[in-house]
Amino acid sequence: MLRSLPPRPPDDPRNGPVLLRSELVGQGLSDREIARMRLRGDIVRVRRGAYVAAETWQSLDDDGRFGLRNRAVVRQARAPVVLSHTSGLPEYEAPTWGFDLTESHVTRTDGLAGRREAGVQQHCGLVRPGDFRVANGVPVMNPARLVLETTTLRNTEASLCVANYMLNRRLTTQKELELQYVDMNWWPDTLPAEVVIRLADPRIESVGESRVFWCCYQQSLPMPTPQVEIFDGSGQLVARVDFAWPELGVFLEFDGKVKYEKLLREGERPSDVVVREKKREELVCRLTGWRCIRVTWEELANPVLLAAKIRAYLFPAA
Repeated sequence: MLRSLPPRPPDDPRNGPVLLRSELVGQGLSDREIARMRLRGDIVRVRRGAYVAAETWQSLDDDGRFGLRNRAVVRQARAPVVLSHTSGLPEYEAPTWGFDLTESHVTRTDGLAGRREAGVQQHCGLVRPGDFRVANGVPVMNPARLVLETTTLRNTEASLCVANYMLNRRLTTQKELELQYVDMNWWPDTLPAEVVIRLADPRIESVGESRVFWCCYQQSLPMPTPQVEIFDGSGQLVARVDFAWPELGVFLEFDGKVKYEKLLREGERPSDVVVREKKREELVCRLTGWRCIRVTWEELANPVLLAAKIRAYLFPAA
């Protein structure tokens, strides 16, 4: 069964509200008064003719601000549109790593030709009732379609991160991705979708892990098994490693800031997590006899060097 994300609380700053110029004028404000409010720092212009309270804007990260701009685009659109491509990702809390967040993407639902304007790409495509839903008060494409739409933006690695997130959170399924691809395989620029569907794995839990997996594929390394469970002599589960090549006697752990923050227990410091992770690594090595590779976020920036490091562990004799 698919799992739906709970709706955001009404006071979540990512929900806006976005105020249009016409609404402010309707409240009796002139353009000069709106300009003064901006100079005083009361409001921030999200895009031309759309504003949000300054405290709301300042409380948001890049994804949240991107979400507010997308809402402004939907509200200002002169045709019926749905958030699509990267613009739908924040509504599912999906990762936007690797994508351009300066441009909003929407798809028209009336079947007419789309157009491009400053900061907005309006797409034209067949949109059926089941292709979109309302999330957090805005119309947005369903997760399976969003995954495949992102593959048209020429960053297959980033699209794989999105696909793994949607599968891991059970927001879509492998079967739904395959069925969606059948409906979209006549679209232009969808060739990378086949690669993403083939590599996507619900066991992969983070952007960092997805990028490690992509590096192995791109650099022609043996593909590892994600989330391998380790048992002690009595059959008790004692650890789960990010990736492993059991036949080669190697496992890999991705060291990311988010991962360590997630592992923090009440009253602990990050250094406590590092010590505990080191002990866990030693336990896995002792029980399995495997060697451990640790990969950091910084290493992902150079896949050639990272692949050389992994290859040296996999094939030490070479």
